[in-house]
Amino acid sequence: MHDAATVRAQLEARLVALGARVDDIEATQREPLDDDFADQAVARQDDEPLDAIESAALDEIALTRQALARLDAGTYGVCTACGEPISAARLQALPVASLCIACARGAER
Repeated sequence: MHDAATVRAQLEARLVALGARVDDIEATQREPLDDDFADQAVARQDDEPLDAIESAALDEIALTRQALARLDAGTYGVCTACGEPISAARLQALPVASLCIACARGAER
């Protein structure tokens, strides 16, 4: 089973860390560009991986908020597809998991 207070603390700490990551990326991308066009090209090229990292962080923020909502509703740890319990090992490895392993495998197809 899972301790709701511990899970909540972990999820909330993850939200803070992800929010800080997004803030850092956005601050970096707001920095003024160099006057040199070659340097601008390099800076713009660096934006693409930062955009991907930011997008992944925003996706994880959404999943974390959904996990907190399930915790509030008392459905955390219950598969949203089949209603069966999600294994403790899966939740430990992926605290935002909303599907049991069988349903997650089925969703991958």
